[in-house]
Amino acid sequence: QVRLVESGGGLRQAGDSLTLSCRALGYVSRTYAMGWFLQAPGKDREFVAAANWAGAERFAESVKGRFSISKDIAQNIMYLQMKGLKPEDTAMYYCAASEVEGSAPPSRNSEYRYWGQGTQVTVSP
Repeated sequence: QVRLVESGGGLRQAGDSLTLSCRALGYVSRTYAMGWFLQAPGKDREFVAAANWAGAERFAESVKGRFSISKDIAQNIMYLQMKGLKPEDTAMYYCAASEVEGSAPPSRNSEYRYWGQGTQVTVSP
């Protein structure tokens, strides 16, 4: 079993930066990638970014150039660095871990088995 613990959400103004962190606990060796998804009220959960432990990364078009990922492999922590925040980035952000192998990290919800509880990001105009 893998447990994911997110932190770092908060209230920011448009243009600000924010870093989310996700720590994986448990049988982390079973996972091949970790990702971030967001869910705004009344909307489906959607892909934001992901990286596998080999270093491959994938980003949604809406965050390319603004968001980046870094990892502390020794601590099993993945960070989502968010820059140039926009009001439309407001959502609950979820960390997820996938057991799906591949050259690129997966981007579909169904490919992620483990999910964190979420951390709220709110961006004011």
